[in-house]
Amino acid sequence: MPYDPTKMPDWKIAEEAEKNMPTPEEWRDKLGLEKDEIIPMGKVCKLNFLKIIERLKDRPDGKYIDVTAITPTPLGEGKTTTTLGLVEGLAKRGKNVGAAIRQPSGGPSMNIKGTAAGGGNALLIPMTEFSLGLTGDINDIANAHNLAMVALTARMQHERNYDDEKLLRLSGMPRLNIDPKRVQMGWVIDFCAQALRHIVIGLGGRMDGYTMESRFDIAVSSECMAILAIAKDLADLKERLNNITIAFNRDGKPITTRDLEVGNAMAAWMRNTINPTLCCTIEYQPVMVHAGPFANIAIGQSSIIADRIGLKMFDYHITESGFGADIGFEKFWNVKCRLSGLKPHVAVLVATIRALKMHGGGPKVVPGVPLPEEYTKENVELVEKGCENLIHHINIIRKAGINPVVCINAFPTDTENEIKAVRKAAESAGARCALSQHWRYGGEGALELADAVIEACEEKNEFKFLYPQDMSLREKVEIIAKEVYGADGVSWTPEAEQKLKMIESDPKYRDYSIMMVKTHLSLSHDPTLKGVPKGWILPVRDILIYSGAKFLCPMTGTISLMPGTGSNPAFRRVDVDPETGKVTGLF
Repeated sequence: MPYDPTKMPDWKIAEEAEKNMPTPEEWRDKLGLEKDEIIPMGKVCKLNFLKIIERLKDRPDGKYIDVTAITPTPLGEGKTTTTLGLVEGLAKRGKNVGAAIRQPSGGPSMNIKGTAAGGGNALLIPMTEFSLGLTGDINDIANAHNLAMVALTARMQHERNYDDEKLLRLSGMPRLNIDPKRVQMGWVIDFCAQALRHIVIGLGGRMDGYTMESRFDIAVSSECMAILAIAKDLADLKERLNNITIAFNRDGKPITTRDLEVGNAMAAWMRNTINPTLCCTIEYQPVMVHAGPFANIAIGQSSIIADRIGLKMFDYHITESGFGADIGFEKFWNVKCRLSGLKPHVAVLVATIRALKMHGGGPKVVPGVPLPEEYTKENVELVEKGCENLIHHINIIRKAGINPVVCINAFPTDTENEIKAVRKAAESAGARCALSQHWRYGGEGALELADAVIEACEEKNEFKFLYPQDMSLREKVEIIAKEVYGADGVSWTPEAEQKLKMIESDPKYRDYSIMMVKTHLSLSHDPTLKGVPKGWILPVRDILIYSGAKFLCPMTGTISLMPGTGSNPAFRRVDVDPETGKVTGLF
């Protein structure tokens, strides 16, 4: 240790590190857990949330640290790698530290981006299990979601077939009069499958279902996943699952999972998902994996449950927010922290020289295509221009009353002059800045970052929300657009304006959280606009209502709930040895 990531692929590093990975029994002793608080599941184990939180309820919380980033390239800038590297670095400083990250979807893992296990010497293990389903939470969520669709489509068929009201009553089903043109949900599958975005179901005879248009979304975009991320316990999970609006009837009334009498069965499918899975870094520090909601359209965070456990078990607990601070940190700040009641001590803002060059006017970055030479050769001018995006993100975090720690996630091609330019920009904006080489050197490479975070955690902050919960939806969207994204204002399509008026006139929506939906590739709604766009208006074209999660989702730009598989997907390189069962090719 450390391994040489310039010569060893991630799956090979993981294979070597897993030889000494703690067993569930060793984890129990290492973490001071009781026998019934750990649930062995093969190479990993689940943590019994209800029992742990009850036993430790009077223990003071540790330091709460969020990891976010600047606006990323399509390749990602290493938030998970940095999260794991920071855990390793704090452990090298003798700190009792742990983390919580999201579970990866099979879609990106088998597509272009690869798994979300970090990389190099800041890697999560067991990597194969982590990348290929782990303990089945996403499968349970998909089953719960699809069961709701089974209940809906079967009900529609039976109501059509039972024209005689007497026969319908004998079947025990009150007529719901579901409008086939106002079905809100589709089916889910945990892959990127563009061929399933628009489908027709129920072809055949009267016994083959109800013929209508439908769709598949990726499993992690399911409202069931969003609910898992914010649920406080099993009772809360069950109640929210029963309140999901799945369709509307012909009079415009919502049809919920409770109306279909399927919510309780959905909760039964998801009963085990409330317990986080325990994995670790390759230096054997504990990392919980729990929930994996979409960051564009959902909350994009690991669960409140995992953070509650982590803050009781560890002196330093690190969590991660999806995409840049304009999306991930904004939702962590104004939604997750509001719902959990937890207050962060510091936010780590991850930046790469690569992303800063892109924002400074560098060539387009395309997944699966070699980077242009501007990204591998020194170009201080591009870096300096791109730092405008960095400073914008620093200011987003400071609006929450937190002074961030900027982490320069080092790549082998970064030069000393480029790094100096980033340090100068960050420090001029009043932020701490640390170079971290965790990918190459693990915890030893993250000591500068660890020291900066320890120091920042001791500073008193004035954490505050961007807006009060009782502010109108229109005002909330306006303030997020202007104060977080840098827009000049907001425009609403007639459809969005109609929904806006309906929502603001109905008191039941007053405690719903605002979950903005926009591209992660720009501060604006347009993914082609890099840096810090000026002189633009945020267009809201629709508002999605998730009544189980209690989310109002203003839709900006074009966001698909089913990504597509690229021309050079990762699954082409994934293989399994038929004699040993070892999986190769994951990255």
